[in-house]
Amino acid sequence: MLTVDESWVNVQQKTFTKWSVHPKAIPSVEAGLLTRTAHVSELANVISFVLYGSDSADFIFYSCRLNNKLKVRDIFVNNLVPELSNGVTLIHLLEILGGDSLGRYAANPKLRVQKFENVNKSLDYIKGRGIQMTNIGAEDIVDGNQKIILGLIWTLILRFTISDINEEGMTAKAGLLLWCQRKTACYEGVEVRDFSTSWNDGLAFCALLDIHRPDLIDYDSLDKNDHRGNMKLAFDIAANEVGIPDLLDVDDVCDVAKPDERSLMTYIAYWFHAFSQLERVENAGRRVEKFVNNMHGAWEMQNSYEKRMRELLRLIRAQREEWKNASFEGTYKDAKEQASQFAMYKRNQKRQWVAEKSDLAALLGNIKTKLSTYRLRAYDPPPELSPEACDQEWECLTRDEHERSQLINETIRDIKNALRRSFADKANDFALTLKTLSLAISGLDGDVEDQLAHVKRLNDNLPPLDAFLETIAELDEQCQEANVEENDYTTYTLDELAYELSLVKSSISKKMAFLDNQLVARNMTNLTPIQLEEFESVFRHFDRDSSNTLQELEFSAALASLGLVYDEEEMHQVYVETCGPARLAQGAGVSFEQFIRFMVSVTEDQNTAEQVFQSFREVADGKPYVTELDLRHSLIPDEIIEHLVKTMPQHEGPDLLEDRDLPKYDYISFMERMMNDNSSQGNAPINGSV
Repeated sequence: MLTVDESWVNVQQKTFTKWSVHPKAIPSVEAGLLTRTAHVSELANVISFVLYGSDSADFIFYSCRLNNKLKVRDIFVNNLVPELSNGVTLIHLLEILGGDSLGRYAANPKLRVQKFENVNKSLDYIKGRGIQMTNIGAEDIVDGNQKIILGLIWTLILRFTISDINEEGMTAKAGLLLWCQRKTACYEGVEVRDFSTSWNDGLAFCALLDIHRPDLIDYDSLDKNDHRGNMKLAFDIAANEVGIPDLLDVDDVCDVAKPDERSLMTYIAYWFHAFSQLERVENAGRRVEKFVNNMHGAWEMQNSYEKRMRELLRLIRAQREEWKNASFEGTYKDAKEQASQFAMYKRNQKRQWVAEKSDLAALLGNIKTKLSTYRLRAYDPPPELSPEACDQEWECLTRDEHERSQLINETIRDIKNALRRSFADKANDFALTLKTLSLAISGLDGDVEDQLAHVKRLNDNLPPLDAFLETIAELDEQCQEANVEENDYTTYTLDELAYELSLVKSSISKKMAFLDNQLVARNMTNLTPIQLEEFESVFRHFDRDSSNTLQELEFSAALASLGLVYDEEEMHQVYVETCGPARLAQGAGVSFEQFIRFMVSVTEDQNTAEQVFQSFREVADGKPYVTELDLRHSLIPDEIIEHLVKTMPQHEGPDLLEDRDLPKYDYISFMERMMNDNSSQGNAPINGSV
């Protein structure tokens, strides 16, 4: 059984040997630049590829340069180890890699000392380039030490890789590993961490094939546990379909505890180069396809421009000819029809032509830009289809359009003017009437009863105004039929007059409601002016439709704003009782008078003597007496305070230190006397003015 060292040495020896017999390993573009007679050029090109990674320009240049040198030297390598032992091939390799001449050497050494001199010259050159070598001497090369020779070659590869290669800031090894990782990242079960154990199940090779040539392999159908089958499939497809030489056997990698890193890296480099070349060819093909598509698009754009421009010019000339041959029958109906057709032309046809003219100018500009981008001959449309020809035809169309518009307007102007005057006379009279009514409403003065009678007379004059407005509406309809859109004889429109009439009606209605409410309020003598103002303000606020009534929801919201809150059933009962059966049957709601009477009844119930007594206690802050300062802090009107100070007896009992120098009044005795007096009169409630 082979030891581990013997195993990887044999793998490397086999790999290097296969390099010299697989010219197809180099992509066809570069392969045409190499000679088939120089077997050592295969080895140099592999080293060059590892050195220069994906930089194809450097690779091609270096391959060509190496090929020219080897062609002149006419060197053949059949067996790597023994043919490097005399130093001649090694000198050639170093001169090619370094681009320098090593000077004179024994070109056909026979003696051992001559071989030593050649090898030492090579090793001295290597050391002069700063390449560190450990335990490598001339006798190792001359004596054909396979392991040392392979190590020397690998050292050269790594040295030139480090000094010349940079892939996204990485060395060639790291860059190649990154390429493998990116290409296989989306495949489950594939994790490329190195150039050794990450490849021994064959899935990584299958993933590389699938990502680049999915037509050659069905990755999803693979048996992930069949390592040997997967790897053999990948190697066979790579060799037979892609052209990658079979540098490795399945046994060299599959299920090997630690496959040889150098051999794997070299083999995978062929994969990288093959697929990189494939991508370059595909990119070139896409560029050609894009160019052809763009050119085809430019040709289609030219044909489209000429076809559309020809059609636009034909339509413009046909329209001008139609206007030239048109005639009027002398009737309003005919003139109206021709005016309608002309307006439709301006709204539809002309706008389409304007858009088409703009689009054609943009299309011609795009054609010229596209051709200029590819530095092709510029496109000039035929003279009769040029933008200048279109502009000339457009100027003629504009002139004829103006003349046509003038002719139509002159034909129907007299009819329109008659309609304008008739509408203006009626509209101005109607507006004057509305203004008179508005002034009458705003100028009302005197007793409420007289104002109310006057407003009712004004309200009786509203029905004739509705009939007058209908007459104006008929005239407005006739003007619309005649396309009368302007009228210099009046500033009023039907909508404005209808709106102003609605304002007058609303003003009269609100004025009548206000006067009715004032009469009701004037009769409510048991309310203070402040209470009456508050109730009236609340009523107006919730009377959203200005009907001078409150529906059930409005009534409920109004009471809630005044602090009277009922549950739903109680609220409905209160509404029914307040509204009354007659108004309830009509759905009329609660009137202002009913609302005020309800609030009077509720307010009177709340102002009992006991509640007034409790209010005195709150003003006094719980003290058995009250001071004038306490009364003023509670915002009681001054006249009420003066009345209370004169009426209430002096307090003789204990007091607070801060009130000692102030007059103190015994509100308890005052309220007891008031309550006793009221009790003798049937416990009547105390009014707001005590």
